[in-house]
Amino acid sequence: MPLDIKRDQLGQFSSIDAFRAVVEGMSETLGEKATGVALVAAGRLRGKKLADELGLKGATQNLEDATQQITKVLGAEGSRLCIIDKIEITDDVVKVYTSETLCAVGGNGNTPPRCTFTLGIVWGIMTELLQKKLKGSHTESILHGGAYDVFEFTQI
Repeated sequence: MPLDIKRDQLGQFSSIDAFRAVVEGMSETLGEKATGVALVAAGRLRGKKLADELGLKGATQNLEDATQQITKVLGAEGSRLCIIDKIEITDDVVKVYTSETLCAVGGNGNTPPRCTFTLGIVWGIMTELLQKKLKGSHTESILHGGAYDVFEFTQI
């Protein structure tokens, strides 16, 4: 049983600088590819748990309601991981448009987009919401001139 340790003075959240230091340390130790795999996997696990907590597993409510719930838990009222601007679902592709992603802060246009942890969380949520096995990728980046960080999912 996990301990329920509270941070009375510091609260629930940490800084972006601390997160970036964790990612950089992992990359230095494990390499970029292994770090990316680990962060996506950690994000997917967290996303699945969040979807379960929100009652989104195979959700029957409309997409707008689900988007509002996800935005609340990931946005300014929640973990502050990112803002979910919109979710579009067509027959074979799910696109999630995000902004102010934790992973993009402090990045530059010289590197490929790597919102691995954020991608993973959104991937885990969408997998549970749609009850489909999905393949995810980061297709557009604010760091490369895009209006959003776009995560795209296809059914496998």
